Amino acid sequence: MTTKKTLVIGASTNPERYAYKATVMLSEYNHPVIPYGIQKGEIEGHVIVHELPHADIDTVTLYIGKQKQDKAFEDYILRLKPKRVIFNPGTENEMFEQKLLENGIQPIEACTLVMLRTGQF
Repeated sequence: MTTKKTLVIGASTNPERYAYKATVMLSEYNHPVIPYGIQKGEIEGHVIVHELPHADIDTVTLYIGKQKQDKAFEDYILRLKPKRVIFNPGTENEMFEQKLLENGIQPIEACTLVMLRTGQF
């Protein structure tokens, strides 16, 4: 299995939040994970970073709604050049998805948890 370094945007210390569950599950599936959020804390040993990293990222998985996906945020992801961006339910953004396609980045409307469980990640 190939590991895919993944940036989880919208990370939370609340175990009931899907971003929390995704961070844990990505790690369980041996994918290096970087949780990014506004809260201080960690998710099972993964420190939540507060500055968007400039690293070699394969996958970005979104847990923030369209209203928080501003131009600076979009520009950051376009510069990061991940292979794909997963728009989890509630984060869909048709205009941003089109920009990703135009820049050779695959947008995927799906649930990261389901993708992991079904071997589609």
